[in-house]
Amino acid sequence: MQISKKKGLPRYESLQPLYNLYDRAEFEADLAPLCPRENIGVIPYFSLASGFLAGKYRSEADLANSARGNFVKKYLNERGYKILSALDQVAKTHSATQSQVAIAWLLAQPGVTAPIASATNLNQLQALLSAADLKLDPASLEKLNQASTYAAGAVSSH
Repeated sequence: MQISKKKGLPRYESLQPLYNLYDRAEFEADLAPLCPRENIGVIPYFSLASGFLAGKYRSEADLANSARGNFVKKYLNERGYKILSALDQVAKTHSATQSQVAIAWLLAQPGVTAPIASATNLNQLQALLSAADLKLDPASLEKLNQASTYAAGAVSSH
C-alpha cells in the first residue's frame, strides 16, 4: 500500500484470504485491522471450510464418500466440534442452517464484503444467498467467537 501510494501505482482494492469460523488466525493477526482502515474489500474463500461448517461432516465416516474428505479431515478435532456445536445452537435460535450462520458470521466481520462459498445445487445456492439477510445478534456472534477462538500466534496449517 505504501509503495503503490509513493510511486503512484494502482492500489489494492480487495483481498481474497482464507477466512472462516475455523480458519481465523492468519487473517485476523495482521490483515483484518488493515483492510477497513485502508478501505480494502475482503472476499474470503473457503467460507464454509470445504463444507465442514455446513455441518455435514461430523466424523471420519462422513468423509468416506466425499471428494473434499482430505480437506475436511483437519477440522475434525476438539475445536472443530466446539464450532459445530455453536453453529448448531445459533442455527436453531435463528431457524437457519449452519451454512447460513457461518456466512452471516463472516458478513458481520469488519471489511468482509462478499464471502465465497460453493453450492452444488439450486437449494444450496438459495440457502447461501439468504444468509445475506440473516443478521446475527450480539449473543450469537459472541457464542460463535468463543467457540472458534484460537491460541495467540496460531496459524492455520495450509
